[in-house]
Amino acid sequence: MKKHKIKKTFKEINEKIKDGCAVVVTAEEMIGIVEKNGAVEAARKIDVVTTGTFSPMCSSGAFLNFGHTSPKIRASKVWLNDVPAYGGIAAVDCYIGATEVVEGDPLNSVYPGEFNYGGGHVIEDLVAGNVIKLRAEGYGTDCYPARKFEKNITINDLPNAMLFNPRNAYQNYNCAVNLSDATIYTYMGMLRPRMANANYATAGQLSPLFNDPYYRTIGVGTRIFLGGAQGFVAWPGTQHNPHGPRGANGVPRQGAGTIAVVGNLKEMTPEWLAAASILGYGVSLYVGIGIPIPILDEDMARFTAVKDEDIYTQVYDYSMDYPKGVSKSLAEVSYKDLRSGTITIDGKKVITAPLSSYYKARQIANTLKEWIESGNFVLGEPQQILPSVEI
Repeated sequence: MKKHKIKKTFKEINEKIKDGCAVVVTAEEMIGIVEKNGAVEAARKIDVVTTGTFSPMCSSGAFLNFGHTSPKIRASKVWLNDVPAYGGIAAVDCYIGATEVVEGDPLNSVYPGEFNYGGGHVIEDLVAGNVIKLRAEGYGTDCYPARKFEKNITINDLPNAMLFNPRNAYQNYNCAVNLSDATIYTYMGMLRPRMANANYATAGQLSPLFNDPYYRTIGVGTRIFLGGAQGFVAWPGTQHNPHGPRGANGVPRQGAGTIAVVGNLKEMTPEWLAAASILGYGVSLYVGIGIPIPILDEDMARFTAVKDEDIYTQVYDYSMDYPKGVSKSLAEVSYKDLRSGTITIDGKKVITAPLSSYYKARQIANTLKEWIESGNFVLGEPQQILPSVEI
């Protein structure tokens, strides 16, 4: 096992947070600190590095309990503002998925579809305190005789409302282009023909899992910024895959880790949970997530000083290769190049645009920094770290 010159524990750092003497910086600030002082001295000085991301995260949704009715109903079918929710959980529990579309939407029969309302909008309306029309149907039982129920509700009428997202905060993601002769509409946005533009996601050097590439400090029980409130990592996210190719700095060069997250929806705000209508594709939800990374040793100091120029992703054709499941990379590009506004592929300059907001990611990292410095947020030591590979 590698020996470290600096060694800290979660407990020691949390004691410093409670005493108001923890040194907290954002991932952007950490870059200059490590460059100036080196990883060992940075690890000695810095206790926590904060990160952030704000991006569409389709694998999101909320568990809602709307309370027992009179007479009682076993709600096997549920709608919220005419958006179907899954009722096959219990009598008055349901799950509303962010990508579910309102009933009667023409979808892509009128191409490209606008997808003006769906599950993501319901969640945003709930956290905004707006009135939601609840409609439920049951098949009738001796203990739950009612067959229909309708009521206008707000989030305050719900006994319980829990955001539970099975796959968020992807560690790296594709850059998408279109090699065909026609405009296409994807979850990566509109892609113009003949590689006229390239769309990408993640906040690069601010993105949470880039700053702990081997998930040494992230796992079940990690306390995080989620939707404007405190939440937790609940489990490895669906499609979590740490085994792909990595650079010399340990950072994956394609999609890798993900996290499942959970938190109290009643504490969240529409500033950090915002619905997205993606033309020609569907509905999604912008989710704000920030993870504090404890600097346990000089390796963690080095990891949290990662720069956009040292983070690479793959460019894929979303017109033919991606839909057919062909993993053929057209090029490997850095996030420094992507954020510059243009990349070069086969000698051609291509305009780039992000789906995620770097500005909002920076806000999240700074907000989380303020929470920790004020003593309102202590680190949650993971009871089980995310599956990883050996360093």
